[in-house]
Amino acid sequence: MSLDLLMQNILNPAVMMFFLGLFAAILKSPLDIPQPLPKLFSLYLLIAIGFHGGYELAKSGITGDVLKVLLLAMLMAILVPIYAFFILRIKFDVYNAAAIAATYGSISAVTFITAGNFLNTLGVNYGGYMVAGMTLMESPAIVIGLILVSFFAVKSLNDDLNGNTSRFNLKEVLNESLLNPSVYILLGTLIIGFVTGEKGWKAVEPLFGNLFKGMLAFFLLDMGIVAGKRLVEIKKVGTFLIGFAILLPVFNAFVAIGLAKTFGLSKGDALMFTVLCASASYIAVPAAMRMSIPEANPSLYVTPALAITFPFNISFGIPLYYTVINNIWG
Repeated sequence: MSLDLLMQNILNPAVMMFFLGLFAAILKSPLDIPQPLPKLFSLYLLIAIGFHGGYELAKSGITGDVLKVLLLAMLMAILVPIYAFFILRIKFDVYNAAAIAATYGSISAVTFITAGNFLNTLGVNYGGYMVAGMTLMESPAIVIGLILVSFFAVKSLNDDLNGNTSRFNLKEVLNESLLNPSVYILLGTLIIGFVTGEKGWKAVEPLFGNLFKGMLAFFLLDMGIVAGKRLVEIKKVGTFLIGFAILLPVFNAFVAIGLAKTFGLSKGDALMFTVLCASASYIAVPAAMRMSIPEANPSLYVTPALAITFPFNISFGIPLYYTVINNIWG
């Protein structure tokens, strides 16, 4: 991996804001982002990428290449939580293995955004339809995780200790997955951007285009503070899970790179697809797991994704994956 490429990514203002927040938490500075501003930043970023993705999709049209990317995204969204679950069963019970596997089977929208910013800095184009791929990859892991629990739990979720009806209901799970706020807003704004096309995007570009990098910097500052506060919990997750939080994303990345090359994705699309496969959810899926699998320990699936995988990807992972892609694609 090129040192210049690594430093270019780390010295990106938005990424440096993440580390500013991270060290603030480590040094116990009282710096904090008051609520509900973090939620506003999240909502802004999701609307911006969804709207712009819909506009780009309208420009390119729904072609065979677009459908190919979407099918590959769905394939990885189904496969990753399944093989991650069986790896995790080496050390964890069914409930924790399923919750962690679901977390790593889903995606991080902020990692995706950071990768897009990285490509923009390099002047490398990627298709706006990748946002549709991101939207499709958000929810399947929740469903797969709960199905794994229902199949492999020693005590079936059909009855709890009091003989009550099961918490697992496929219809409710699907409804929860599709109406998850991040999925809903991404899908909704993607459709709006697609329907309104260039005229619609031009109308909102001053807000959702020109201010995007500044809002991303604010959001990553807050994420750095949150991640720094989670660092103290790393000793609780153990060396196995720490290794898993780095090695599984790297493995997923190389699988994604192989698929991207086999199916002829462009260099930019290959990186965005790879980043989606290599990231882990620390918002949507943990929220669903906490509600649906209360037996699982949140520190085991939130801490690795937020305090290990996310910082690794936005600092080292993205330039590493791009270096590999650049060498293979030429």
